[in-house]
Amino acid sequence: MADEPTNGELWRLIETMRSDFRDDMGQLHGQLGRLVSADVYAVEKAAMAKDIADIVKAVEAMQAQRTADVDRITQTRRWLLASVIVPMLGLVLPVVLFMAGGKA
Repeated sequence: MADEPTNGELWRLIETMRSDFRDDMGQLHGQLGRLVSADVYAVEKAAMAKDIADIVKAVEAMQAQRTADVDRITQTRRWLLASVIVPMLGLVLPVVLFMAGGKA
């Protein structure tokens, strides 16, 4: 019987446990206040997925525009070569050959 706690000691232990329990519940409440609900998380995740899809579409459009620009530049070079440079060579080359042949 000498090892058994007195009523006062039991009361103090119970009060200490209750205080610890209140502190723990307060910490849990504080942590729960920082959490995001599942509905908000789902909405934010869907919005992020939509944003990523929009960015992917924009990048694909830019790549398509780049390809179109490269094709347009290539076609312009081909047109320039076929319609301007080759005919000029056709006109200038006989004159150069005539002048070179006349001196020899």
